[in-house]
Amino acid sequence: MNMKTIDDEKIRIFLRRVTTSISANPFTPARHRADCTLTGLTEDTDPDIVLQTAIQKVNDRVEALIATQQVNLCSCAPKDRPALANLFLFFLFHKYLPLFDLHIQKQNQTSQSLPLEFGRDLEKEMAAFGFSNHETGQYIGLFFQMRRAFFFIHTGLVGNSPCMEELRARLWNTLFTHDIVEYAQNLINKLEDFSTLLIGETGTGKGLAAAAIGRSGFIPYDDKTHRFTPSFTRAFLAINLCQYPEQLIESELFGHARGAFTGAVAEHQGIFTRSSSQGAVFLDEIGEISIQTQIKLLRILQERTFSPVGSHASLRFRGRLIGATNRDLGRMIEQGKFREDFYFRMCTDTITLPPLRKRIDQYPQELDLLANHLIRKIAGRDTKKLQDKVSAVLQRPENKGYQWPGNVRELEQVIRRIILHGSCRLPAPRNRQDDGNHLIFDQQPTVAELTSHYCRLLYEKHKNYQAIARITGLDRRTVKKYVEQN
Repeated sequence: MNMKTIDDEKIRIFLRRVTTSISANPFTPARHRADCTLTGLTEDTDPDIVLQTAIQKVNDRVEALIATQQVNLCSCAPKDRPALANLFLFFLFHKYLPLFDLHIQKQNQTSQSLPLEFGRDLEKEMAAFGFSNHETGQYIGLFFQMRRAFFFIHTGLVGNSPCMEELRARLWNTLFTHDIVEYAQNLINKLEDFSTLLIGETGTGKGLAAAAIGRSGFIPYDDKTHRFTPSFTRAFLAINLCQYPEQLIESELFGHARGAFTGAVAEHQGIFTRSSSQGAVFLDEIGEISIQTQIKLLRILQERTFSPVGSHASLRFRGRLIGATNRDLGRMIEQGKFREDFYFRMCTDTITLPPLRKRIDQYPQELDLLANHLIRKIAGRDTKKLQDKVSAVLQRPENKGYQWPGNVRELEQVIRRIILHGSCRLPAPRNRQDDGNHLIFDQQPTVAELTSHYCRLLYEKHKNYQAIARITGLDRRTVKKYVEQN
């Protein structure tokens, strides 16, 4: 076969720049710089203009190669194949990007795997460029994964502050590593053993971050049915560990056999059994579980196996594990409440979600930006009148400087109160030391009164008696009595 070599140095430079662009994390400045280098535009040019210019330049280059009959990877020299393949991938990804977006929106509405309506056309184009059947299936799966990841990270984690930009970049890396070309060649479908630990205060969006990771894993493309199996809507399974009493947590995680304990009248599949090989399991409030449960989870991380309660069967977990907590795990390890070996196996990638006060400090417009996003979520559409009303209340002098201890979750509830009543006065900052001195020395409460106050504060945070019982060491009924005291 007559192998064609690309001798034009300008074309070689252009192909290298295309590779740099497609390798860069889209949530980092490096991607914009790479696109500017590719297009020749300055870095102060609007990123959307730069990207559209880059797409057009790539399209022009592909058309020029078609005119000179240099578009088949099978006939080009081996040393030129990777760079030329990246050019074609850039071209095809952006050509079909709007159709992928439409497919994601449709698929997001159902758990049934929908056919990729343009799948046959994309397969034919990739074959015409010289991609093998295996490569075609793998790259279609990668295109779908990349676009899902961008969709869920971009739409789910809103904000323009530097710490939010860094968060989105970290989430992208935890899915594709820092080098997506290396990921595509060697690591697709091999990141199941890369667990992720999300740390942050209550209400910072750990669940949204977990969902973005869990719904954006690689899902193979079946060229016979032209579908991605399973649907990404079924790939992400979540459980809040605070919702279950200790005696039921293991059953919900690992399942149980019939007759395993009183009331186990039928076999039950736990969350690890239901997870698919392309899926992810999200364990929220992982800092609340007992040492015994930590040991069993450690086995999953080390051996990828587990046994249902009351069964000797050894089952395999093939998904990805994501954990989240607002607790100080370092202190818990020192106190003997959290196993150090479990922590180190859990934290392949540890991602900290920034509190709202930090986001506002870095970018004051973040509050209005996020409020407008939440209003659209509540009202279902853009409502300028509501946005202006909420902004006016939040910017009142008495509300400025508020620290938002409940973070985004608290902001959403404040917006709902403003919608209901037209106004909302945020609590004045408290001096905790003065409050404590006043409470203890002036009022002189009894131990029972202090315990009742503490339990009520915990209940406001966790909304679960069993979780408070684990934290305080009290019986669940005792906790309920303290919480309900006037």
